[in-house]
Order: sequence, then C-alpha cells, then structure tokens
Amino acid sequence: MTAIVFNLDLDAIIPAWESFQQKLPTKISVIRTEDQYDAAVQMMDQLLDEIGGNEQHKLIDMLDVLTQLIEDYEAKHHAIPDAAPKEVLRFLMEQHGLKQADLADELGGQPVVSAILNGDREINVRQAKALAKRFAVSAGVFI
Repeated sequence: MTAIVFNLDLDAIIPAWESFQQKLPTKISVIRTEDQYDAAVQMMDQLLDEIGGNEQHKLIDMLDVLTQLIEDYEAKHHAIPDAAPKEVLRFLMEQHGLKQADLADELGGQPVVSAILNGDREINVRQAKALAKRFAVSAGVFI
C-alpha cells in the first residue's frame, strides 16, 4: 500500500475555511450541545430542501458531512435503534401511541402510511422532514 502525501497550502486554506464558516448559520464541527445539534438539524433540513434526491448537486458532500456529524451526536445522545426507516417509524409510533391514521397528514394518507410500514414504499424527503418535525428527531433517521 502506497502512502498518499499531501502538501496543504495552509496559508490559503485557513482564510477560506474561516470565510466559509462565517457564512453558515452554525459552524460545521463536532456537535457537543443540544443547541449546536438543533442548528445543525435545521441546516441539514435546508440542504435537503435544496438538494432533494439529486446526488450530483454541488452541496451533496456538505450534506453528507453534516449528516454524519448529526448521526454521531444522535448515536451518543438520542439513541434510536439502528434500523430501517420503516422500523424507526414503527418504533416512534409505538412510543407515542400513534395509529396509522394519526400520520396521514404527514405522509399523504393512511394508505401511504400502510405502504411504508409494509415496506412497499420508501419515505421521501418531504415525508422525512415532516416526520422529523413531528417526532423531534433528525430527518436522516427516515432516509
């Protein structure tokens, strides 16, 4: 295995990084507090609105990094079982005492809820955001 050697131009990177971070509503860094977590989730939601399912979008890497930071924080502080999105939804429904009809508005009707829980349909970005808001979790657990 060959080692890759980088020659970073720190004199150019530092001001670019500082300028980038100043333009964001919250810094992209390890999340340590609930306030940082909430701000990161809001930023992720805004990126999801912009990017949708476009894997070629210019900000997809930023979304990936932010999502990983959020997932790392959630794993330590908001443990939700590592499961398929439909299983996370089922778990949250049980925890909140909800029936399929209770999520009809968020997901587009009771038949859609049923199709998701049966594995016949995936949760889309709009639905993930609506569920995230309802259950106060990251939209990433549903995607």
